[in-house]
Amino acid sequence: MVKIELIPDIDFKGKKLITGFHGIGATGYWTIKFLVQQLKPERIAFIDTDATAPISSTSGGKVVTPYELYQKDDLVFMKAEVVPARGLETKFFRELCNLIMSKKFSEVALIGGLDSSLRTDPRITFKYVRTSAYKPKGIIAEGKFLEDDKIIVGPVALMLNQFEIRNFPAFAILPYASIERIDPRAAAEAARVLGSYFKFDITIESLIKGAEVIESEMAAMETKVKGTTKESIYT
Repeated sequence: MVKIELIPDIDFKGKKLITGFHGIGATGYWTIKFLVQQLKPERIAFIDTDATAPISSTSGGKVVTPYELYQKDDLVFMKAEVVPARGLETKFFRELCNLIMSKKFSEVALIGGLDSSLRTDPRITFKYVRTSAYKPKGIIAEGKFLEDDKIIVGPVALMLNQFEIRNFPAFAILPYASIERIDPRAAAEAARVLGSYFKFDITIESLIKGAEVIESEMAAMETKVKGTTKESIYT
């Protein structure tokens, strides 16, 4: 049994939870980190668990713990700095879902990523998945549902499974993202979709600039590698 505890013990009746993790392109993690920086919600609670390694960091003169909750109006953001220890992932996310439902959140928005190499239509920037209890609206209703038989893996899959089993309203935004590196452009797209859906104003230019820098560095590296290969007689 994995221990998971909310400190302090707050009731979030009617609030909406947004969270993401270190998946494809680290899209979920960077989207949440960006939204916390942009919207400046108040840090209101922590999730204590024995499912993570003893890791801590600092930011803005404060200790940053592995799992923190931030609130702005009726929105709550869960920022996950680390992944659960190997072998405890399923138990951790099952208990996390139980905790979320027990705190009476009205719905959950998850953020993941789709392998950009599978993209066939440049006009489609994201797809979504939802539980049976969630009724699409706004930009989500206008989006494309993930095709049948596509496999979702990781924390988003685990949480979608738990919420579907328990008839809880939840959906996942899946922007196309690089599987080889951090993808700020995918995080920008997720932030844009969430801003439209939850009606908050953000500026995503910094993420786009970050994406352009990474893409420029990758292109330069690729050119350098190709040039080196041509000049070498060895393989």
